[in-house]
Amino acid sequence: MATGPRYFVPFRRRHEGKTDYYRRMSLLSSGSPRMVVRKTNRQIIVQLVVPGSEGDRTLVAAYSAELAGYGYEGSTASTPAAYLTGMLFAVKALNAGYEEGILDIGLARAKSGARVFAALKGAVDGGLDIPYGESILPDEERLKGAHIAEYAPEQAGNLVANVEAVALAIKKELV
Repeated sequence: MATGPRYFVPFRRRHEGKTDYYRRMSLLSSGSPRMVVRKTNRQIIVQLVVPGSEGDRTLVAAYSAELAGYGYEGSTASTPAAYLTGMLFAVKALNAGYEEGILDIGLARAKSGARVFAALKGAVDGGLDIPYGESILPDEERLKGAHIAEYAPEQAGNLVANVEAVALAIKKELV
């Protein structure tokens, strides 16, 4: 291992490839709570996070696994699930008294139409004030699951109608 006065040891989370500190600092300097979107192999996680002196605090969280309680029948890691999770997150955040935020996609690649931007579209449609550009959002057909129903109609069933019904059920939760 290199030693000496000129050797620089990077931050642990940077070394592990978990945190981009330049992007994190720009997000924190905005002063708004962060809408953190993370995707796993099985679900989508959306959280409202504020920085603190002892670490970040999560104020509101929504998981795509919760969509089953609203009657969602599709995959919890798909684009429609990300859209509905973003909408569920917006309803929870508005009910808790939070109305704005800024998107934090972490180390995910910012590719237009990605699932993280589907969650953003769901949060904006749910009523949150989050700045974004129209060109990054997925098409409406993808948000509703039409591409899945076209690709695998026997597995998807009536996914488009199911997504619309779940979206209505989520919006009814808004107090």
